[in-house]
Amino acid sequence: MTALPEYVVILVQSTSYAMRVEKLLLDAGIACKMIPVPRHISSDCGVCVRVRHEDGDAARRVVEAGRVEVEGVYAV
Repeated sequence: MTALPEYVVILVQSTSYAMRVEKLLLDAGIACKMIPVPRHISSDCGVCVRVRHEDGDAARRVVEAGRVEVEGVYAV
């Protein structure tokens, strides 16, 4: 049996978008944290927003409703 990943990360185009995603999620009551993009996902410098795996679907809906373009959502 495989354990579920603990977190998902939401990648966006820029730091300002990541800050907007963080605000949207916090306003929606979803715990999150801005972190550096994990190297195994992208070698580019930058930040992403991390949420608990069980909040991933709700976070994606909040971000889409906020009209922020997402580059990807990855389990970590």
